[in-house]
Amino acid sequence: MTEEKIAPTQMEGLIAKTNLKQEVYRKTVAMFAVLKEVLRELADEYREQLKDKVDESILPFFQEKGPFEAEFKLGGDVLIFSMHSNVFVFNREHPIWKLEYIKANPMNSYCGVFSIYNFLADSFKYNRTQDLGYLIARIFVNRENHFFVEGKRQSNEVVKDFGIDELTKEYLKDIIETAVQYAIDFDLLVPPYDDVKIATVEQMQVEINHSRIQTGKRLGFKFNSDDI
Repeated sequence: MTEEKIAPTQMEGLIAKTNLKQEVYRKTVAMFAVLKEVLRELADEYREQLKDKVDESILPFFQEKGPFEAEFKLGGDVLIFSMHSNVFVFNREHPIWKLEYIKANPMNSYCGVFSIYNFLADSFKYNRTQDLGYLIARIFVNRENHFFVEGKRQSNEVVKDFGIDELTKEYLKDIIETAVQYAIDFDLLVPPYDDVKIATVEQMQVEINHSRIQTGKRLGFKFNSDDI
């Protein structure tokens, strides 16, 4: 039985795509390191401003959780910054494909992704593994360090300046501060009565010991773009 060989054109495409994804990955890793640096500096800056005004327990706290994750705690909120280890491309309905920058070179559409999630600090303190967190922003960055951000209170222009703007420490600080302010303003709502009127014995036993009944800022409500 003759062993099939990969055609030269297929091999060239495979090599080009692999090299491209590695390039995007390296850029994403480098910028995530900058993001963690910004978080560390913001925590120090906020602590200095707040140290004589609030209780020590609610002062901002930054913690690096590994190469792909970082945590920023402020009061009763925790923001989790997560870098995905894979590289993504957008579906054909996405507005990115209308940009001349992408039409000129579709390879520029491949991006790494940072996600920002908002959780309650008590969810981690009491190990409430069923509690809900909310994606409040995503940052996309390509091999040329061009980026765009989508999310709560972030730029309404979304992809318009992709291909023009380059991700910098200053842009990251603006994005993070917007996310922090949103989390502070995004209050914990009392869930609808009908959503919590029945509880199991296990829930009550756990609740008595660890305050672990499922909780989320919008538990029982839809998390829409007009929450605030």
